[in-house]
Amino acid sequence: MMKKLAILLILLISYAFAVMPQNELQQKFEKAIRGTYNVENFNLDEIKVSSEIVEQLSVEMNEGNLFKISQEKNLIGYAYLGTAPSKKKEFEYVVLFDENFIIKKSKVLIYRENYGLQIGTQRWLKQFIGMTPKDNIVYGENIAAISGATISASSMARAVNDVLQSVNLLQQNNIL
Repeated sequence: MMKKLAILLILLISYAFAVMPQNELQQKFEKAIRGTYNVENFNLDEIKVSSEIVEQLSVEMNEGNLFKISQEKNLIGYAYLGTAPSKKKEFEYVVLFDENFIIKKSKVLIYRENYGLQIGTQRWLKQFIGMTPKDNIVYGENIAAISGATISASSMARAVNDVLQSVNLLQQNNIL
């Protein structure tokens, strides 16, 4: 009986840890939206992209990660929620756009390593503000490099560039 109880307890704890990061990610995602758009209540509507178009994109856009953000039926912006590699693990980030697809904010939501934390600072991330799908991001040229966070910083720059290029392709195909 004790053995079964111990196994059940281990399964419950494992399940809790498996579910917890998603809840944390969702909370941070929603908090970023509230802060960026200065709203308490908003609606997220997933933008569906056909599999033919998804194959042409630089980033995943078919897993519930591209959204229209509205408040009281008024469009206030768009959000892309993504994952990018760091030195040994991955991190989650969000790119928030205004209604014209100009970046309002980019934010690292969950970072899992001890090194490279500098990519989460608004001082560094503010470089992306104002960029559009027509822009081409080049780490070390129009985005400053970070000593001690080269892998994560270049990964974030590539990720945001890939999001911009994918949004550009979606606009060209009249999806956005």
